[in-house]
Amino acid sequence: MAIYGQSYSISAEKEIKILLTVLEENNITCYIETAFYNLLVKGEILDKTYPTFSHFNQLDNSFDFMFTLGGDGTILRAVTYIRSLNIPILGINTGRLGFLATINKYTIKESIALILKGDYTTQERTLLSVKTSPESKDIGELNFALNEITIARKNTTSMIGVTTNLNNEYLTNYWADGLIIATPTGSTGYSLSCNGPVISPDSKNLVITPIAPHNLNARSMVISDETSIQLEVDSREKDFLISLDSRIATVPENTKVFLEKAPFTIKSIIPNNQSFLQTLRSKLLWGEDTRNETNL
Repeated sequence: MAIYGQSYSISAEKEIKILLTVLEENNITCYIETAFYNLLVKGEILDKTYPTFSHFNQLDNSFDFMFTLGGDGTILRAVTYIRSLNIPILGINTGRLGFLATINKYTIKESIALILKGDYTTQERTLLSVKTSPESKDIGELNFALNEITIARKNTTSMIGVTTNLNNEYLTNYWADGLIIATPTGSTGYSLSCNGPVISPDSKNLVITPIAPHNLNARSMVISDETSIQLEVDSREKDFLISLDSRIATVPENTKVFLEKAPFTIKSIIPNNQSFLQTLRSKLLWGEDTRNETNL
């Protein structure tokens, strides 16, 4: 097993100890990400030493799972270690909202017991990949995103224009603060906060959502995940931003941006006592109506 957590603070000491104890009781060898491990050592959380990893190249598909401790942002960072290795990922939610980190911190023992018995389902989650012309050194080898890739303005309060082509056919020029291209996983993130639709994780779709569009008839659009997307930005500034989940790159205004479905997927594990619809009800408070009580 691999374990990953945020390396800037310890906010889940109890949960970390529970996880390590349960895995040790089941004779499971754990590798802990190096920066997180050093934080645990500094905080005197560990009572023994553990092997560590610090890079994608130090993992392989012999690992059964990767556990993350934190929120959805922790999982997005953990994906940069997993990449195409097909290591299933499980998130223990010690953060706030959490659509990806679905294991409740109060049910760690029960959830892991289900997983070790094979009582779970696996969801294949689509990622987006990006290329630019000219090539951006800021993006580098981490040219993929699990949630969304966003085009945004930089150093200006003025809107930008994002000319959008789908499969080499002109769609429109979005005049907005930016443009979000989200996967089904990312549909409950930034896109949702900009009035985008919720898409089921197993849908074969992407969603294009403008950020604060300056033309009121601009709306989110759901497209096939087999679509190739080309974007060009018109800005008063010399640069604009491309964000890949939580990673941000600055690129020149004349850069062409090409997006498509990544050639690999991420496998997320859902214990059979949970589901995506259950998560929607609890996180978005769907069904919070006394008329629905008999249906819960």
